[in-house]
Amino acid sequence: MALELFNTLSGTIETLQPVGGPALRMYACGPTVYDYGHIGNFRTFLHVDVLRRFLRQQGVAVDHVMNVTDVDDKIIRNAAAVGMPIAEYTAKYERAFFEDMDALGVERPEHIAHATEAIPEMVSLIETLAAKDIAYQTEDGSWYFRLSRFPEYGKLSKKDLDHIEDGARVDVDEYEKDAARDFALWKAVKGAEPSWDTRLGPGRPGWHIECSAMAMKFLGKSFDLHAGGEDLMFPHHENEIAQSESATGETFARHWMHVRFLLVEGKKMSKSEGNFYTLRDLLLKGYRASAIRFLLISVPYCNQMNFTFDGLTESTNAVDRLRTFHQRMVKGGFAEGLDAELSAATAKASVAYTAALANDLNTAEARAPIFDLVRAANSAADAGTLRAGNVPEILAVLALFDGVFAVLEDRDAEITRSALTWAESEGRLGEADPSLVATLAFSDADIDALVAERTQAKKTRNFGRADAIRNELLEKGIVLEDSKDGVRWKRK
Repeated sequence: MALELFNTLSGTIETLQPVGGPALRMYACGPTVYDYGHIGNFRTFLHVDVLRRFLRQQGVAVDHVMNVTDVDDKIIRNAAAVGMPIAEYTAKYERAFFEDMDALGVERPEHIAHATEAIPEMVSLIETLAAKDIAYQTEDGSWYFRLSRFPEYGKLSKKDLDHIEDGARVDVDEYEKDAARDFALWKAVKGAEPSWDTRLGPGRPGWHIECSAMAMKFLGKSFDLHAGGEDLMFPHHENEIAQSESATGETFARHWMHVRFLLVEGKKMSKSEGNFYTLRDLLLKGYRASAIRFLLISVPYCNQMNFTFDGLTESTNAVDRLRTFHQRMVKGGFAEGLDAELSAATAKASVAYTAALANDLNTAEARAPIFDLVRAANSAADAGTLRAGNVPEILAVLALFDGVFAVLEDRDAEITRSALTWAESEGRLGEADPSLVATLAFSDADIDALVAERTQAKKTRNFGRADAIRNELLEKGIVLEDSKDGVRWKRK
């Protein structure tokens, strides 16, 4: 089923499909590695992950490029503050970024492009613009884009830019949201800050030029899709379009996808509000990576999301329900045959799930038929009408769902242990929930052994010991669930 996706450039929903080859060529703006990523950042990366997973599920190959900005004003300032070379400084936060992405189940792109490795391509692009008198050099040796030479500026964000002051220059990386004047392509060296000796003179690239150069390096002058957070739409993406299309005369990206902002408990996330959270902050509070992933993609990318801790608790319960149901189906033990009514409901859920994602990646609507199926199948199993023939069909739909949502595999304890190890190495273990540390002192093998001992105690009618084991586990944050299918346990 073809994906119908909103195109910010045209302002309409359009069929997203590859042009000029079998693979859909997409560029998604990546991290600036100056600190740990926050949940707003990861919401964008997660929805790009949903996009690429669904495309592949529908038989569309993806050629995905993500940049890593490893030189900019914040990086230079922060590295200098700790007396560290920028390469060493950025390596730490890039490593942390990909650890967090792995924890959230985000697939790696086909190409990871570092700004510092694409300096020659940026220089060549600026030279092309200079030859057309679109880029110009100032007295200090910096190079700027002449905005008056691109009359289509603003076509992506639909901003009224008649007020732009011709020739006024913006040369910082930390842009005001309404900054739209001649922007820096190449910054002349200042003091002891990092620089490269090039045909343009010594200096370093401006922020915008890197994405144009690296996108075209891997995907060509024109490609299928450009994605990123809505905060990048203006001026960053507008500037990418202006410099790229001015240089090539071709459409830079045919389709643009922007992920909406994230609020936290109804407010803009900020350190001053006390509601600024990295993934690691949440893991140390005892929340699971799988639940964080599930929550951050539960609201469609095109809608603003309000992240709440109540919502995170609900997400945790939803993931537990899916995993418990999946285990019940895998364990089996159902009578032979096929429940035709449940089989029809399973097929209906599969179709509804796919149709929801094909409709502008509506993740909220895609969840609904899966949980309807879980409810119907559990009811049938409880009533004894679910048959062995239904199980492969149900598992196939769960696999389809999990191919995009990716929460059935339980890696949560492993991920949380890694977070605690990191916190200890950084001197931040005191920030971790004490009960979390106690819980993870119990390995899965330890828990399984106690559960087996409890089961044996119940068989021998030693109910005092059985209750003591349950209470011991509960104190460690391990909850037991007795059912006719056996004993299941989960970490709080």
